[in-house]
Formats: sequence, C-alpha cells, structure tokens
Amino acid sequence: MLRYYKPGKGRRSNNPYQAKKNICRTPCLFRYQSVSLGVRNPELTRLTILEKSSILFNTQGYKATSLSEICKASKLTKGAIYKNFKDKSELEKEALLFMCMQLLEDVAREISRANDSEHKLYAILKYFERYHSNPPFEGGCPLMNASIEVDDSNPGLKLIVKKIMKLMHENLCLVIKNGIKHKQIKKTTDVSSLASIIISSLEGAVMMIKVMDTNKHMVATSKYLKAEIRRALI
Repeated sequence: MLRYYKPGKGRRSNNPYQAKKNICRTPCLFRYQSVSLGVRNPELTRLTILEKSSILFNTQGYKATSLSEICKASKLTKGAIYKNFKDKSELEKEALLFMCMQLLEDVAREISRANDSEHKLYAILKYFERYHSNPPFEGGCPLMNASIEVDDSNPGLKLIVKKIMKLMHENLCLVIKNGIKHKQIKKTTDVSSLASIIISSLEGAVMMIKVMDTNKHMVATSKYLKAEIRRALI
C-alpha cells in the first residue's frame, strides 16, 4: 500500500513541480531524504531497504532481483523486509517512487534557481545535459527502466510509472502556463504538446546515453529543444 501525506494549511513548498489538488499530494518518501543520526531505527531500516533495493531494481531489473539479494545488500533479514513492506510487489512500487521523487526533487531544485519561465525550462535541459557525466542513479533513468520492463504481468508497477509520467507532464505544463500568465511565453503555445516533446525527447536521449555511452545525442536534443522553447517565447 502506497502511503501519502497532504501538506497542512499554511505549509508551503519550494517545489515548483507541485501544482494544485492531487499534484500537491507528495509521497511520504520525501521524509527519508533528511534522515539524521537521531532517526528512529524503524525509519532507518526502511530507508536502508529502499536505498539498497532501488539500486538492485534499477541495475538488474525488478523481476530478476530476488529478496535474498536485497537482504544481502542491505544486511537485513527477510523478516525485517516483510516488517516494513507487505511483499516484494509493494517494495518494488515504493522503491520506484523513492527514485523518481528524488529525480523530480533534483530537477525542481534547478528550476527554483531560475527567475523566469525561459530559464526554468533551460534549467531542465541543463540538468539532463549532465546526465552522462553525473548520473543521478546507477543503472540509468529509473522511470525509463521501469517503463521498458513493466507489462500486463505487473499492473501495480505499470500504474506507478503511468502516474509519475502524468505528474511530470502536468507539472511541466504548469511551468509553461505560468510563463504564459506572466507574458513570457506566447499564449498561442500548445502547452501540452510542448511538454510532451520536452519529456519524450529527453527520455529518448537518456536511453541513447545508456546504449551508446556518449553525450552527443543529449547535446543535440538539448540544442533542438532550446530552439523550440525560443520559438514559444514572447
């Protein structure tokens, strides 16, 4: 079961990817990113399981990774894993969320440093331009890897992939809409199409980095997207 918390009244987020209603419902996994030495042991155990299993899932695949391998990597027993997660299926879903939310937080941090919509969009491109030299995860993009592996035999994981992709698209649309609102982007811009082109192009370039082991395709993709963004600017 995936657990969520909803920020209380008066609580504001610096994450520009968050929008209204369901978009602002942030997975509780964000709490694991600020673990200190004083954290309670159950939370530290859960974090350890998520960190170690996410590496294995992202490098070996979800089906190919066994609980025994996760136990060995985390130095925990199967009992400790089952105490924190109902089964392997739940661990797979939460590990994917754990990785994807870290990715979104990293991108959001880059966006927050930009002062206008043009440079917020450029900040996304800049983040992915560094993917080859400074990959955020071992094994490549967790969302892309999961997208390739999931099929009808794993509907739970497929649903998570679909929700994360929808979240990325909606929040990128929000950045573009804010640009239109502040008269930085043309109001005639097809918001949904531009967001789709940006996401699809970048994910495709990440795949080429993994297969070809070169950054030239990402550089070319970024150059193309910058031209598309400039065409949309006022």
